[in-house]
Amino acid sequence: MRLMQNTPADARALYRERLSPSLRLLATVALAGPMVSLIFVPVGSTVALLAGAAVSAVLVGAIIAAAPVLTVEGTTLRAGRAHIDVRHLGEPVALTADEARQARGPGLPARGWHLIRGGMDGIVVVPNTDPDDPVDTWTISTRTPDRLAAAIRAARP
Repeated sequence: MRLMQNTPADARALYRERLSPSLRLLATVALAGPMVSLIFVPVGSTVALLAGAAVSAVLVGAIIAAAPVLTVEGTTLRAGRAHIDVRHLGEPVALTADEARQARGPGLPARGWHLIRGGMDGIVVVPNTDPDDPVDTWTISTRTPDRLAAAIRAARP
């Protein structure tokens, strides 16, 4: 008989998103493979083809694996390697289009913490209410800003 482990409700991820690179960036990185294969053409066409395919696969895999992950799990918001308890966060603001461009550009706070990725239109700005923390706000790129903001709200105790 197999016993199933139940994860406590407060430990389940309310939100999870990998900020994977855009298709355009992946295609650009994959173009290194044909360049490498040109180097190995004098050795042999089969070796050149295998070397080029291997380089493309390794580079694309590495850039996807290095992409930061956003999670709201329990009462913790994790954005890449950074994390904060949601009790120290104010009301999240989900922004898209022109508002998001303003928040990523001229409206980006100097004393804030930022995880901004190109190719993503949405952004969530969350004020940090911890008086001992020198960071004023968290600015996070996301493909689904409404869902991330709702998950932060739902994780509050």
